[in-house]
Amino acid sequence: MSEDYGPSWSQRLQEALGSVRQLGGRAWMAAFGIAVGCAALVALLNIGHSAAQHTRQMFQRLGSSLVLVSIDTPGVAAPPVRLSLAALPPAIVAAAPLAVSVAAARLGEVREALMVAGSTPALAQVLDLQIHSGRALSRHDDGALHVLLGAALAERWQAKPGDRLQLDNYLFDVIGILAQRGANPMLPIDLDQTVLMPLSALGRLASAGEVSAVLARGDDRGELAAIAQQLLDDLQAQLPALALSVQLPAQLLASMASQTQLLRWSLAGTAAIALLLGGVGIMNVMVMNVSQRRREIGVRLALGARGRDIAGLFLLEAVVLAAAAAFAGLLLGLAAAWGFVWLTGWGFAFDVRSLPAGVGSSLALALFFGLQPALAAARLQPVQALRDD
Repeated sequence: MSEDYGPSWSQRLQEALGSVRQLGGRAWMAAFGIAVGCAALVALLNIGHSAAQHTRQMFQRLGSSLVLVSIDTPGVAAPPVRLSLAALPPAIVAAAPLAVSVAAARLGEVREALMVAGSTPALAQVLDLQIHSGRALSRHDDGALHVLLGAALAERWQAKPGDRLQLDNYLFDVIGILAQRGANPMLPIDLDQTVLMPLSALGRLASAGEVSAVLARGDDRGELAAIAQQLLDDLQAQLPALALSVQLPAQLLASMASQTQLLRWSLAGTAAIALLLGGVGIMNVMVMNVSQRRREIGVRLALGARGRDIAGLFLLEAVVLAAAAAFAGLLLGLAAAWGFVWLTGWGFAFDVRSLPAGVGSSLALALFFGLQPALAAARLQPVQALRDD
């Protein structure tokens, strides 16, 4: 018998499309589960891929060799923290203390409570600070009432180098504007919204805070964990009565990665449940379809159709239904992933694996759950099928 026996594939596809349209609303309700599962899977892969890209970008922005040592100051009645960063381990390229406070600020007619940070000129090397306009702080500014403004703060206040900024009861000269930095979750301050001044000048403010952290940059050729431990030991020897803790970019990124993984597993569970429910729904629809078309099946068999032709017909209808649902799920999943990434402020990174994974899983489930009804239709005897009312 010729391999070309029976209708062509284009004819079979047209027939399957017509049959699916005649199934009515119950078929599309069954396909809804496939669409939701496919959408969850596509969203899962694209959100995870975007999160991985964001993590890599954040690792670069944090600085792979940045070390933060937090100092737990005891209280207002305790002696001030005194640090010597002159003799640090050789693996430390640069280190700078950081004290943070809040001050009442005024520039012209604008008044606002601002975050104020005091440090040394080494902070520029540690954080790779760039100047947008004016100049940076240097050792010659020690004790002087000179400040740098963060980019967002300067834009909001329309400030420029040469302005005079009142902080509490003192007037400070704005000598420079920092370039845009972006948020760094490792730092206790947002440099774009902060006033930066020499550490000695911070002591003049009424609400001046003590040194609460030490920022350091390690040698890229060294092991960052070992460098951090050396710095921690050195500072702990200077401050034996205080509690110190160290933070590394890898620790922060590991925490973010675990949260992302939890999100991915949650979405994976949703996708699996929705896909399974959609597959069961398609099987129920196909069982009902076979039951309603028994006379048609009997006529086809009596006219020479083979069992595999009947099975292929119903399998193709299940696949067409699942393919339509998968296509809708792809669009929904991409939209959901883009919306989630947009809300979190990440950059959307498309994962090419999401398309074959979403469509492939949907079609595989359609074949799996549509196989039993298709085989049941293929096993019908022509005489018995034709006798059914």
